[in-house]
Amino acid sequence: MTPEQEAIIAERRSYRRRRMIDAARLLPVFGVAFFSIPLLWSGAEGRTSTTSAMLYIFGIWAVLAATSAAISRHLRPEGGGSSRQAGGR
Repeated sequence: MTPEQEAIIAERRSYRRRRMIDAARLLPVFGVAFFSIPLLWSGAEGRTSTTSAMLYIFGIWAVLAATSAAISRHLRPEGGGSSRQAGGR
């Protein structure tokens, strides 16, 4: 392969990192969409139970928080150590 052909193909690690960044950018959009779903609910009498709506919102919040934590774990710098220098404050 020539050097030009090798440059076209992205490294697997950098490709996955870019996809994780894309996922992190889309997470708030999904959050807004999922948080707005209870506004569309209508019960048998035209009412929605407040308890079920709050449980749904808490569940979505927990899923978004867990997803965000998983994405941020994959986006950590590869150094693995602390970002502070030894002996510094």
